[in-house]
Amino acid sequence: MKKLCIILLTAGVALASCKRESYLDLYPKDAISEPTYFKNENDLKLYANRFYTSLPVFLNGTGDDNSDNTVPATRNTFLAGTYTVPVTGGGWTWTDIRATNYFLQRYQKADVSQDIKNKYAAEVRLFRAYFYWQKIKQFGDVPYYNTDFTDTSAAQLYAPKTPRKAVMDSVLSDLDFAVANLPLPTNIAAADRGRLHTYAAQALKARICLWEGTFRRYQGLGDDVKFIRAAADASEAIINSGLYDIYRPGNTNTNYYNLFIQEDLSTNKEAILYKSYQKDILMHNTTRTIGQNNNGFSKNFVRSYLMKDGIPAALSSTYRGDDSLDAEVANRDPRFPQTIATRGFTFLVNPDGSRDTISLPRIGTSATTTGYQMAKFRSSDYAQFNANQSTLDMFIFRYAEVLLVYAEAKAELGEATQAVIDKSIKLLRDRVGMANMTIATLKKDPQSDFPALPVLLDEIRRERRVELALEGLRFDDLLRWKAGKQIENPETILGMKLHPNVKAQYPATQVRNIVVDANNYIRIYTNLTNRTWNDKMYYYPLPSQELTLNKNLAQNAGW
Repeated sequence: MKKLCIILLTAGVALASCKRESYLDLYPKDAISEPTYFKNENDLKLYANRFYTSLPVFLNGTGDDNSDNTVPATRNTFLAGTYTVPVTGGGWTWTDIRATNYFLQRYQKADVSQDIKNKYAAEVRLFRAYFYWQKIKQFGDVPYYNTDFTDTSAAQLYAPKTPRKAVMDSVLSDLDFAVANLPLPTNIAAADRGRLHTYAAQALKARICLWEGTFRRYQGLGDDVKFIRAAADASEAIINSGLYDIYRPGNTNTNYYNLFIQEDLSTNKEAILYKSYQKDILMHNTTRTIGQNNNGFSKNFVRSYLMKDGIPAALSSTYRGDDSLDAEVANRDPRFPQTIATRGFTFLVNPDGSRDTISLPRIGTSATTTGYQMAKFRSSDYAQFNANQSTLDMFIFRYAEVLLVYAEAKAELGEATQAVIDKSIKLLRDRVGMANMTIATLKKDPQSDFPALPVLLDEIRRERRVELALEGLRFDDLLRWKAGKQIENPETILGMKLHPNVKAQYPATQVRNIVVDANNYIRIYTNLTNRTWNDKMYYYPLPSQELTLNKNLAQNAGW
């Protein structure tokens, strides 16, 4: 009885305690809680920080594996035609977009000035624009949400697709808000260096608007000029700022190569925005994998290099043919040997001073598939070679891309005068000591991938392909130019020519199993002579489960 009384008394005290609201109305201490968050600037900054990892940085030399630039040993499933409709996932996720909307519905609560509120709202709206652009690129029309979901959001959860033009108008509105409300890079405190600024927003705006405008133009969707004009204006604003320039310290034979192997881009005027890596804090593995990742540039990509005098190889008396890599690189655009490992390129300097230097192309090994081995992004510094310990900084937005956007947008608008070329393309070529593009003397390349395209636009596209190789933009370019059929070109999956005289220089065991075509070009996919493009591939399919759950959604055509 005494024990029972003690138990009953304890229970009574516990029940009485539960009546006190202070014990029940506790906010979580391990997650953001609306009543306790969005109070000050630090809250706004910390929330915005979560999105910075989404900024595009292309590591390990795989940025162009879904294009005509490179030929990885393992075929890209999408371009191979083996991609199937996923049940879930496949890019159809709204977590990041919901998170941006959650912030944008609450940031005004902070007890700070409106300018500070707008600055962080600008960061988050820029990310929302980026996330929605990625959705549009992948799926075309998608539902548009500008509020976060709650437990009463059934109507939103089962919304139909919003026409892409309406979504992209909202994207452009977000970008314009970001441009107007982000600070100048010169006004950012040292402690906040690396945060978004107005010219980073202009760079993203230029990229997105050129993509959307040209996609509409070549897909025949209409309303394209507004976005192409916005791309031209955004890129020109960056140019006119006077804050940025092309990196060219002096040696035209190494300027381009050295640009991509720097440990500190903070003083490099070509870096509009970059990602910083530091020893034992944040590191990557790009230096180790580049050049030995069973990948390589395609014959089609290599053929795109002009001669140093600016003339297409097919029209030049100085072109020495491609019976050897030594002949192929002679007299070519100096970016060729600064992007592709040719004779004399040093991959690694060992601690004992010995050097791993290219003599013959490394075919028949896992170093490269095609013989056109990657050199861009590859440092010979042994410290950078250690697995997952590279601290080379990486570009997010590079001034060279801005110049290329400017030139292309102006050409699409019919406004690409020689003066436009001189303040864009010329700067890229001056870096490597190459002849400028002179509009009056341009001649159509008989081997052009775009035979029907006006010669000026064709050459600007070529310049973009060469300058931005491995930077993850090529597939997007093929999509916006409606150039998917380029994937069917047999040269996009071929390697270097293995001429009998060159083959004889290798040990027989190294080249015994290499397969070549009738013209002695290396075939990487031995059961395939060319790939097939289906126009349904301009968009990815929606996951099947989403179509089951939301009857208002329709599958993309062809899937």
